[in-house]
Amino acid sequence: MKATISWWDLTGSGQTIDSLRVYLRDEGVDPWREVPGMRLKFWISDRETERWGAVMLWDSDADLTAPLPPNRATELIGYPPAVRMVSDVEAVVEGVLSGPLVERGLAFEPVGESS
Repeated sequence: MKATISWWDLTGSGQTIDSLRVYLRDEGVDPWREVPGMRLKFWISDRETERWGAVMLWDSDADLTAPLPPNRATELIGYPPAVRMVSDVEAVVEGVLSGPLVERGLAFEPVGESS
């Protein structure tokens, strides 16, 4: 497996974590549902440092050069991520699950209830 990580510093952008959450909720997640070879994508943020990013897990045989959905985050933020890296995944483990993933993240919580 491979992992790709992209991390933006939003301090030079007109975008905020809150505005990017709206983008995820309205349009940002669905285009990634059918990407061949991608196991998982999750978006991350750090409000204290005004950072925004994404982590993707890929099958070992995934073509990481294949076309992907448009990178709207880069368009909205106005510049490419400060960090973009590809790494080997050494191990993966899932914890004890209580059923299907129902918590979708802060972008899908009612406005005003996120941290």
